[in-house]
Amino acid sequence: MGIAACTAAIPLISADDSVAAAPKQTKSILPKEPWELVAPRRLELLDADWKFLQETPLTQADGDVVSPQAALKFDDRSWRTVHLPHDYVVEGTFDETLNVGHGALPVTSAWYRKKIDIASSDKGKSIWLYFEGVFRNATVFVNGTQVYFQDDGYDPFYVDIAGALNYGGSNVIAVHVNPVGGEGWWYEGGGIYRHVWLNVADPVHVIPWGIYVTSDVQNVQTAPSADLTVQTDIINAYAADKDVMVTTTVIASDGSFTATKSSAHSAIAGDALRVTQTVHVPSAQLWSLEDRRFYQALVVVSVGGKVVDRFGQKFGIRTIRFDADHGFFLNEKPVKLNGTCNHQDFCGVGIAIPDSLLYWRMQTLKDRLGCNAIRCSHDPMTPAMYDACDELGLLVMDETRHPGDAVETKASPNSTYTHTDHIEKMVRRDRNHPSVIMWSMANEEGRVQGSAFGAAMLTALMDAVHKHDVTRPVTTADNLGLGDSWINGFGSVEDVLGVNYHYPDYDWLHTQYPKKPIFGSETGSNTSCRGIYVTDAAAGHRSSYMSPEKAWQPLGSREFVCGGFVWTGFDYRGEPTPYKWPEISSNFGLLDLCGFPKDAAYYYKAWWIPETPLVHIFPHWNWAGQEGQPLSVWSFSNCDSVELFLNDVSQGKQDMPPFGHVRWDNVVYQPGTLKAVGYKAGQNAAVDSVVTTGSPAAIRLTADRPALTADGEDTVPVEVSIIDAQGRVVPTAANLVTFTVTGAGVNAGVGNGDPASHELNVAPTRSAFDGMCMLLVKAGEKPGQISLIATAAGLTSASLQFQSV
Repeated sequence: MGIAACTAAIPLISADDSVAAAPKQTKSILPKEPWELVAPRRLELLDADWKFLQETPLTQADGDVVSPQAALKFDDRSWRTVHLPHDYVVEGTFDETLNVGHGALPVTSAWYRKKIDIASSDKGKSIWLYFEGVFRNATVFVNGTQVYFQDDGYDPFYVDIAGALNYGGSNVIAVHVNPVGGEGWWYEGGGIYRHVWLNVADPVHVIPWGIYVTSDVQNVQTAPSADLTVQTDIINAYAADKDVMVTTTVIASDGSFTATKSSAHSAIAGDALRVTQTVHVPSAQLWSLEDRRFYQALVVVSVGGKVVDRFGQKFGIRTIRFDADHGFFLNEKPVKLNGTCNHQDFCGVGIAIPDSLLYWRMQTLKDRLGCNAIRCSHDPMTPAMYDACDELGLLVMDETRHPGDAVETKASPNSTYTHTDHIEKMVRRDRNHPSVIMWSMANEEGRVQGSAFGAAMLTALMDAVHKHDVTRPVTTADNLGLGDSWINGFGSVEDVLGVNYHYPDYDWLHTQYPKKPIFGSETGSNTSCRGIYVTDAAAGHRSSYMSPEKAWQPLGSREFVCGGFVWTGFDYRGEPTPYKWPEISSNFGLLDLCGFPKDAAYYYKAWWIPETPLVHIFPHWNWAGQEGQPLSVWSFSNCDSVELFLNDVSQGKQDMPPFGHVRWDNVVYQPGTLKAVGYKAGQNAAVDSVVTTGSPAAIRLTADRPALTADGEDTVPVEVSIIDAQGRVVPTAANLVTFTVTGAGVNAGVGNGDPASHELNVAPTRSAFDGMCMLLVKAGEKPGQISLIATAAGLTSASLQFQSV
């Protein structure tokens, strides 16, 4: 496929992307005086100080809300004050009578209100709000006047508010939200769960998502250079034509200016202007999984010699290629896509995941699994997630939630398919990210995916993609069987064949479509519960005696398969499988809802990082009352062979089959130490052990950093372990832990990874599940010290101190 330059926008100067995760996690490539790049455009994050009221029951109609709650002078002093991002559904109480597929939490409508001041000097400027995402049916008011309605809960949207503002005084933005009904079959939450931005610009300005950078790279593997094409879309909202000068400067990661191009143009009144400029980068630093290098395209727009707009776009230079015989290539180096599918959901906060937690989630998938690719399932994610993937070196399969109106029109094979708004938004928003390597148009679209109408539909969607990006392939995630369905439907037109499950189909598809690359768009769906080794359907717990080899071996052993995406990286609320209530979360994840690894995580880590010897054994070794009884012991490893020892007595050595596992089914239980030794070329290469612990004695708290940013959003996950007197995690502990957070931060939510736990998601207490639970500590808006104390009856307490700066 083609070559792309891609990106994430720089928060200070981009009107269309989110704030970065945390200062220590982002790499600034701005010149030394970034404030000079901000004026005259103004960008303000509006996440703080929203007034919130949840309605019970639903009282308002979608899209046509007439209510005093939207009025400028409505008294909202009794409403809660919340800081975005915000998911209010996650705060509810679990109820067996509710939709367990959506998480068994009550879903009602709600109101949000925020006051803003607009200066008199802003009159005559272009002013708009940018909502990164509201779930869902969002009706937006300014000073009581309805200005916009957005039904979709996953698409970002812009709202022109210039005509409804009170200049030189106070204004009220009111948003009515109605998530009842939902869009998917999993937990979807409710509320303004992504960032909101106020944009103020000259009537001549770069439009949102208006810069698109592509690159043609020469000498990729030796001495790369690149010819960049920078396409900039500018609007002239004046009533008169304007002569404009557009200057584009490419800035290297060290802040040096590598290339500049200027050109003069005539901007027609009320019309858009597209400016295309080319610049040469003689010594290009390529973005890769190992070395994430970035550039910035800074576009300056002048009218009559006066600068009226500045807009910067961060991007990376790299090449991608999907090969039908040899898989995926990044910068002409083969890369197996070791990927996971993920919904936007996390313990405590639901779908309203702060940027820093999004970064932590991506880092966790990379570190704990060896994951190098993310599938956005089944919707475009929060912009900060793509920023995190850019920064960490993770490849992204970007996917739309809605391929349009296929459900309404698929019965007519001669229908003309034209609804492409969702796709075009996704592509324009995300096309500059170097991490994004393909566009997914659909997931398991029923009989459409294998029909002639489906082929026509996908052709129209591909045309819509190519209007805005020609550098990446288009795919779909299809659960078709062998035969005419692949030949007549999506498979006949898409660039890359995405196969959901149906592992035996790879060889047939490779023969049927010898020139089309193939990958596993969704694999696995293996269910297990962390720390559980006896299935208990009544408790909603699935045993961890499960090997994913039948899902991964077909991909890992075939060079022509580009790789694939396991369902899923993290557990998520809703879609409980294989049980229903009391389960309220999925069991699919390699990591649980808190990010604690299940045993299956080590299977993938072993084969996704084969160069690092690894051996993992399970179950735990706390089986009081089963002394003298046989137990089954399993091992995941990438070593040649594994030998098991119980209290230093060998239980036998077994050869490890490629992409497989080994097991010892009659290990007679006795307390002590169970140890596995992995051998490579006859030498000890890796060791893992589990021990019989003592009784719970204390709490241990672990966090990955001591400092937070005082922005009201930065959040750090704290792992909470119940340990014995020797400091070992007690794998059967279920102690109730109480958390006290004081100072410049708050308790943002709790979790423990139990898919059948009905404890509140936002609460001062949480029971440990198999020895572990989690607390989320969130910074306030003022700097200072944050103190955390964790206590439990009969246990030694623990504390942590954070500094919010």
